[in-house]
Amino acid sequence: MDTLQTESTPEEHKLVITDVRFRPNSSQLATASVDKSVRVWDAANPNYCGPAYTHSSPVMSLDFHPKRTDIFCFCDNDNEIRYCNLNTLSCSRISKGGTAQVRFQPRTGQLLAAVSDKIVSIFDVEADRQTYSFQGHSEMVNYICWDANGDNLASVSHNLVKIWSVSSGDCIQEFSSNGNQFHSCVFHPSYAALLVIGGISSLELWNMAENKNKKIY
Repeated sequence: MDTLQTESTPEEHKLVITDVRFRPNSSQLATASVDKSVRVWDAANPNYCGPAYTHSSPVMSLDFHPKRTDIFCFCDNDNEIRYCNLNTLSCSRISKGGTAQVRFQPRTGQLLAAVSDKIVSIFDVEADRQTYSFQGHSEMVNYICWDANGDNLASVSHNLVKIWSVSSGDCIQEFSSNGNQFHSCVFHPSYAALLVIGGISSLELWNMAENKNKKIY
């Protein structure tokens, strides 16, 4: 970002890359792919590709633990979530409930959010148990994101965005697409009440405090 020069990696994956995540406080990153593998890279040395973790089915998403940065998890299209060690590329635990996306709670990493079809599951990683099953979308959930503090989680389907409180387990707000098919979202890093929603035809800014939205592109 200092030079605005483009760096690219070799084409080690044989099929579509489904997710990419940086290892916290590191220049390393990992990629998940439909070719049934997770590969580790170093942005400081883009020609280097570390050893691959090979899996039995397509890997749909991955994420690094924010504090224990040697730990990452991924989900596959068989609805399995696996917790793995980056140093040994070995998996220690397996849970059910994720096919589309997995995201650790920011800062602490105590919770893990996972998407499977129309359901968002919340797992307590430390206690090794599922705490919530968020339901209410009529269409498949495409995307999830935490706010910066890890207090709330947004889930996105084509027709709806829902905001969930992980302390109460309730849906505290929702917003309909009104024709603009939603695809993704991100919370503002400093203003927790602001959510940017990416749609097929526009970007929309949702002010949760005022329960108002406006198109920004």
